[in-house]
Amino acid sequence: MLRYILIGFFGLLIVHASAQDIQFSQYYQAPLFLNPGFTGITPQQRVVFNHRTQWPNLPQAYSTYAASYDIFVEELRSGFGMLLTTDKMGSAGWQTSTFNVLYSFKVRLTEKLVFSPGLVFGYGTHGIDQSKLRLGDGLEFERDGEYYSVDPDQGRLGKQNYFDVGAGFLFYSKSLWLGAAFHHLNKPNLSLLGDVSRLPIKTTIHGGARIDLSGGGPKRNAIRSSYLTPSFIIRTQGPSFSQMDIGVNYHIDPVSVGVWYRGKPILFEKSVIGGIQQDALILSMGLYFKSFNIGYSYDFTISQLQTASGGAHEISLMYEFQSKPASRSVKKKYRLIPCPTFNSQEGFWN
Repeated sequence: MLRYILIGFFGLLIVHASAQDIQFSQYYQAPLFLNPGFTGITPQQRVVFNHRTQWPNLPQAYSTYAASYDIFVEELRSGFGMLLTTDKMGSAGWQTSTFNVLYSFKVRLTEKLVFSPGLVFGYGTHGIDQSKLRLGDGLEFERDGEYYSVDPDQGRLGKQNYFDVGAGFLFYSKSLWLGAAFHHLNKPNLSLLGDVSRLPIKTTIHGGARIDLSGGGPKRNAIRSSYLTPSFIIRTQGPSFSQMDIGVNYHIDPVSVGVWYRGKPILFEKSVIGGIQQDALILSMGLYFKSFNIGYSYDFTISQLQTASGGAHEISLMYEFQSKPASRSVKKKYRLIPCPTFNSQEGFWN
């Protein structure tokens, strides 16, 4: 009986731990993860890498990786992309990995406003490494440094494969943007025990602005372009999770520094899980060049975990490139949004 209780409890912990999605503090440095509407908002092609280590002071901290590639195809007015993510947690080898394909279509609404709806289709695998699971029941044996159990009950804890579907949209101009994304529309089953445990739909609303501090003159005449990019993001997932990030970045090319607050938005009731109203204060900095940028951020934990968790470290790399020069008509019709990359890229935005 104790054995069944332990397996059931462990399985519930695993499912609950993955009931909310991974997240990145530098969310505009992970554009395809944030919203499929960002797919193809590039000069032509873009490669992005993200890594996040959360709560490093705790044993076997969360470790998250993401890599993406997307391209804008002028003839189709469309963006195509791929996104891979891996999230690891704990000493039992818990891991969730996904592979996603993304698509977006660009619609020019006015001279200055573009609408970009998008879709994402994914395939994921979720589970634990049974060779790292230690229940101390005397029914285990060691082989080549790994542990295995002869108890068939432990075999119930395995891996779950699933399909995933999401959608999103983005409105953007040269200085404003607003979008929303809806992930896990099919509510995939993540249960490791052979029953049903659905991943709730995640809703994300985000927006922001770019405020020029160069006196309104032509950027090409300014020695160093400087601007502010305030923005926000609100996430909800299921009945027990809601979160808001709000902050601002200051840019004086090629340097960017920012400060952000993450917590529970006032318009939602108190979370029934943990009751955490405050989460983190985030400081970020980055270097943004014409085709390449790198960013680093650190989360100062201000919840009940305080400094014992060690906060979170995050690094991002983004490289944008063209295989052929973008035509003048593309630049005019589908001006790329400067806000997500915080990069002036003189000559392309104008």
